[in-house]
Amino acid sequence: MPTDWMKPHLQYDSVSWAEVAEGDELPAHVREVDTTLVVLGAISAARDFYPVHHDKDAAIAAGAPDVFLNILTTNGLMASFVTNWCGPDWDLTDIGLRLLIPAFPGQKLTTTGTVARKYEEAGQQMLDIEFGAETDYGPHCKGKATLRRA
Repeated sequence: MPTDWMKPHLQYDSVSWAEVAEGDELPAHVREVDTTLVVLGAISAARDFYPVHHDKDAAIAAGAPDVFLNILTTNGLMASFVTNWCGPDWDLTDIGLRLLIPAFPGQKLTTTGTVARKYEEAGQQMLDIEFGAETDYGPHCKGKATLRRA
């Protein structure tokens, strides 16, 4: 199926090695956390059936005000934040994060990042990105991703 009609709606550009410097900030990304994101991320994408991610009564019984994002959904959101910035000429080779405060429906999730390190390793151009996401309650996660120029 031809996809030319999609091209105006998709980003195909990649950041170039020459234009990236340590300390560069990635453009912040803000998204609304809603119940659909929480439930579909947990059940459809991650196959995580733990009730606090899809059953509000179970989440309240566990001490939370509502269902909340699971770690795999957060990991996917952070991976897409980094790869949407760098573009298709880069491969995500590693990502790790630490969850902090849960993210609940009705909150804004603001993701930011910084180029922490620009280096060459075994002839490959590499970037380490430090990222974090915050909600209305405070820091949701912090982590690091490594990119390799494809």
